[in-house]
Amino acid sequence: MSALLLLTNDDGIHAGGILALKQALVGIGEIVVVAPDRPRSASGHSITLHKPLRVNKVRMPDGGEWYSTSGTPSDCVMLAGNELLPRKPDLVLSGINDGPNLGWDLTYSGTVAAAMEGAIMGCQAMAISLVNTGHHPEWDYTVAARFAAEAARLLLAEPLPPHVLLNVNVPIPPDGRVRGARLTVQGVRRYPGQVEKRVDPFGKTYYWLGGDLPEDTLQEGSDVHAVAEGFVSVTPVQLDLTCYAVLDELRNCSALGRMLREFGSQ
Repeated sequence: MSALLLLTNDDGIHAGGILALKQALVGIGEIVVVAPDRPRSASGHSITLHKPLRVNKVRMPDGGEWYSTSGTPSDCVMLAGNELLPRKPDLVLSGINDGPNLGWDLTYSGTVAAAMEGAIMGCQAMAISLVNTGHHPEWDYTVAARFAAEAARLLLAEPLPPHVLLNVNVPIPPDGRVRGARLTVQGVRRYPGQVEKRVDPFGKTYYWLGGDLPEDTLQEGSDVHAVAEGFVSVTPVQLDLTCYAVLDELRNCSALGRMLREFGSQ
């Protein structure tokens, strides 16, 4: 039985990145595409609970018939795994995203959340993003698509432990040359944030959430640093968010720990 690959993204079904990814994966296994019908960037791990989800088949430029949904990236994976596919996919790939998913971007990213949903489902999973560090006018997916295809073959041959996924960021440096690839840790990238207050033509106030340029901590070994240096970053991400480093400290040496112990005896 050939491997079953599920592709999705948060840029929408008509984005160039998912088409490039699909074309690069031909020959690795059976490919099914289930993607949002419009851009869903920064949707995080949201799922649709309070309104119906619509699914339509869409004829795409490569001649294939893809599934378009009214939901989020996580919805797409849930719909595919539980309804649209004949069985659970062997590998979930999310991307290729137009823009980075580095450091704390992971908490906002619909691209990474879709891969997380795949990991929750028990599948091998990978998120792939393209970082245009050179501000090139054209988004060239060639290197990212090739890297994703090679990594996909390896994940199918040598699976990651359960509930672990890969978060991959591929740079387009100013000179266009990627210097290599590195295993990295999740770094620190913070958006200071900006809320702009405006008034509509009817005199009513509304707000536009914007984002300043990110503030990066260029710690060596991090995804942020690797991409800034022109390297592909590959970060293994686990679903367990427990901070084990401070767990015993809180339990044994903190006012919070004392409060918890005393709370049960009251």
